[in-house]
Amino acid sequence: MKKLKLCITLIMVGAFIMSCGSGSNISKESAKKLKNYNTYSYLPNKDTIKDTGYDNNRINELIITTINDNMSSEGYAIDNSRPDVLVYIHAMFDERIVDVNADPVYTNFSYYRPGLYIGPYYEDYTYENYFTVQRITAAEKVQQLPYKEKSIVIDLIDRRTNQILWRGTADEEIGSKRLERDIRDYVNEIFKKFP
Repeated sequence: MKKLKLCITLIMVGAFIMSCGSGSNISKESAKKLKNYNTYSYLPNKDTIKDTGYDNNRINELIITTINDNMSSEGYAIDNSRPDVLVYIHAMFDERIVDVNADPVYTNFSYYRPGLYIGPYYEDYTYENYFTVQRITAAEKVQQLPYKEKSIVIDLIDRRTNQILWRGTADEEIGSKRLERDIRDYVNEIFKKFP
């Protein structure tokens, strides 16, 4: 009986440890799609970092640059007219706990028309028809979590089906002392779990 309890305890500890670190889970079908895709573009997020202690443009520029580096190393190229994958970023730096898109089963975007203001950091990377993507749904087994202050969530969405194929985040909070380096490290940590 003691051995059985020890085994169960070890299994539970192992499961807990495996759940820590970067967050991402993905179905085999979604992983296969991502391996067959090779182009991407961004769905702009018009939400800005409202905390005046942060430079919204610089933070988003760093996030996009680091995502681009990671996507390039995975063999993806930018295509703003007919990308395979759409990248949607949630940068959460406000002074409160944030629960943005914790349940991605049915998400409405905050833009419905072309010409809406988009931050300059998206200038060369925005999907030309971003305004036609009004809703996304979750593919199977997409991670659904409440997200903390000073965190980043990256969704990769199938442009044809509007389904989230992969969601990446990290459990740690982004530090403030070396913000630029910490943002790069955070995004790189997310991509360590890329399928």
